[in-house]
Amino acid sequence: MRLGAPAFGARGLLALAARILAVALLVVLLGFPDLAAPVLAPLARAGAPVIYNQGDLLDLTWQHLRIVALSTTLAALLAVSMAIFVTRPVGAEFLPLSRSLVNVGQTFPPVAVLALAVPAVGFGETPTLIALFLYALLPVFETTLTGLTTLPPAVIEAARGMGLTGWQRLWRVELPLALPLMVAGLRLSAVIGLGTATIGSTVGARTLGEVIIAGLLSDNAAFVLQGGAIVAVLAVLVYDALTQLERTLARRLRPASHDER
Repeated sequence: MRLGAPAFGARGLLALAARILAVALLVVLLGFPDLAAPVLAPLARAGAPVIYNQGDLLDLTWQHLRIVALSTTLAALLAVSMAIFVTRPVGAEFLPLSRSLVNVGQTFPPVAVLALAVPAVGFGETPTLIALFLYALLPVFETTLTGLTTLPPAVIEAARGMGLTGWQRLWRVELPLALPLMVAGLRLSAVIGLGTATIGSTVGARTLGEVIIAGLLSDNAAFVLQGGAIVAVLAVLVYDALTQLERTLARRLRPASHDER
């Protein structure tokens, strides 16, 4: 055990350094973009601007995160509700139908969803929300379903023995134990949403896709890299934060006897 301690400490320090570097990079790209100009300059054509100058990067980032957070939250609420329903005796027969519904979003490419949604709801943020919502359903549904159907039978029997009703077992035992897996699904949905949201700018949504599209239209690779780097760093930070939350929840739910060993 002593031999393993330094290695663990080194890994922890390396992970901390990576997080600090990612945060610092995000601060530079959003708050002090001129500091990144020397790195981006070789990618811009002669006379073309190096730093994106057609909008407020901080505002675009906020709008991007808001769209992803809203669509992921709405998808999580529906996916968790569906998973709970199909794991109850009354809804068990609807499991195949539920799986088919949540797979719809993964079946159609996001561009196709946008193309179908625009005639119905118009341009702007709404079609992007619809596309991200559909894409976020499957990971949360499947992880919640797995969490609720793989609970230790002894724990469920103990809850029954304590006289807990079905709803009490759900809220006080099943959902808390399934929570780490639910967070894992939420993490996947959020990261997918962060990347996919960029295409929302093609239909008028305000996202970081504006920076990338502006670079493509003007043949300015500096803009493309700038927008892509911000999205990538955001995805890394969100993934890391939700991973840490998942691990924390898993540790808290670990049986005391296991920790004592």
